[in-house]
Amino acid sequence: MSKQETIKIKLIKSGIGRMKKHKLCIQGLGFRKLNQTVTVIDTPSNRGMINKISDMLEVVES
Repeated sequence: MSKQETIKIKLIKSGIGRMKKHKLCIQGLGFRKLNQTVTVIDTPSNRGMINKISDMLEVVES
């Protein structure tokens, strides 16, 4: 079994007042709080959600 590539991302802007699709992307990536850091598997679907709300996220170097 090969090791899966992961991305560490941090939510730096609130989802309040955003479009419903953006809020669903925040939820889908596993964020619950502002300034929370999560690790997600690097898949095309996760990449798409990250690109959609890229102004609200920060990619953390690991």
